[in-house]
Amino acid sequence: MSELGELHGKVAVVTGGASGIGKGIAQRLVAHGAHVVIADIEESSLQKTAREIGAHPVRTDVSDSASVQALADATIKEFGRVDIVFNNAGVGPMASISDMTLDDWRWLINVNLWGVIHGVHSFLPLLQGNADGGHIVNTASIGGLATMPTLGGYSVTKYGVVALTETLAQELQMTGSKVGCSVLVPGPVHTNIQNSSRNRPSALQDAKLLDVDLTDMPAMAEMRWLEPEDVGELVIAAIRRKALYCFTHPELFAPIDARFAQIIAANIASKTLTD
Repeated sequence: MSELGELHGKVAVVTGGASGIGKGIAQRLVAHGAHVVIADIEESSLQKTAREIGAHPVRTDVSDSASVQALADATIKEFGRVDIVFNNAGVGPMASISDMTLDDWRWLINVNLWGVIHGVHSFLPLLQGNADGGHIVNTASIGGLATMPTLGGYSVTKYGVVALTETLAQELQMTGSKVGCSVLVPGPVHTNIQNSSRNRPSALQDAKLLDVDLTDMPAMAEMRWLEPEDVGELVIAAIRRKALYCFTHPELFAPIDARFAQIIAANIASKTLTD
């Protein structure tokens, strides 16, 4: 892909940009001189953040393909191009898999996975049409590489985001594309994700998922928590070095190591049985 070390004058789109990690990314992009479009489903927060940081607001429901396509069209209409896309919008309530309703599954998958799919579908052709290429960043989670109880539904969607991004990276490289991609893998960050259910569609009423404030959990409270703008700088650095993975908390890699160790051990045992 092209060099994106100089962000001044670039056009970036950030979904979930009215708060949390999305807002942090947008703030840092603006500080680096980029033209930033923020998309969010909450109109009031969207307009407030846009005025605060100097971004262009477009109300968007990432679970709706037509809404995401309208976001792409609005970006082109306003700026004539797009260089970087952050498929960041997401929700994160918790429940055991045995308790989750089908409405719970639909909501999580529609926002966290379909939202990213819609973003890639609408924006990748625009990035590929740039002479200088561009970059896509998809937000996953530590929960996209390792699982924990009550986060099964969330992890299903975030594993999907990781798989999508890894595969896209391989395909872009195979075709010699100037478009690159990264997957953001955040750990604890101060966001509004503990209030995710405020935006749950009224049609999906059958709910067992619960919003949980992770800072109230003793184990989580002891961890290193980042501010959204810190994550913004980390992901900008990842784009500049063309990194596929952007980890915010390398110290939390133990569950991922344990998962891979278990996979390797199972493979060794399988070889022993088949030899």
